[in-house]
Amino acid sequence: MPSFDQLQLHTPRLLLRPVQEGDAAELFAIFSDPEVMRYWVSGPWATIDTAHDLIARDAQALAQGLHLRLGLETIEDGRLIGTCSLFNLVESSRRAELGYGLARSAWGQGYMREALSALLAYGFVELDLHRIEAELDPRNVASARSLESQGFQREGVLRERWIVNGEIQDSYLYGLLRHEWLAIAAGTQATLA
Repeated sequence: MPSFDQLQLHTPRLLLRPVQEGDAAELFAIFSDPEVMRYWVSGPWATIDTAHDLIARDAQALAQGLHLRLGLETIEDGRLIGTCSLFNLVESSRRAELGYGLARSAWGQGYMREALSALLAYGFVELDLHRIEAELDPRNVASARSLESQGFQREGVLRERWIVNGEIQDSYLYGLLRHEWLAIAAGTQATLA
């Protein structure tokens, strides 16, 4: 995989870019929110050190092409409102997993759909991925809508997959194949023409 440490993706309202040390306070504000972390496999961040650790780990992983996590920065005011990532990249199978998180103040405004469109295009076109997967808590209806709006299909249920803060949680497994994404992208282009 190529190095991702200089990667930037642009959408009409967002700049997707690697997180930087100056983002630590905004990352902590996002991921320490219990509502944002409600459906994650870990609880809310307890200290800002978690943000600093993530930024340091990402710097190495991005440079080595091990995974791709990008911060979502609003073009309008330069705020960091979340992250999206491709991880568990399996080059031999041309497969990756998708993850994302968004500040509660940005919910319901279409930012994640915009970011995912750009990230999926990068994954399927530039990285030549064949399959992208996502796993989510069945109760996270908004996240399911975001995935389904991109063409992801629910493929199964991983029963009692996670125990978070003593609570047993199932997971839905979603998948999107390159040829499905290409058909959707072609339809979108035809609609815009």
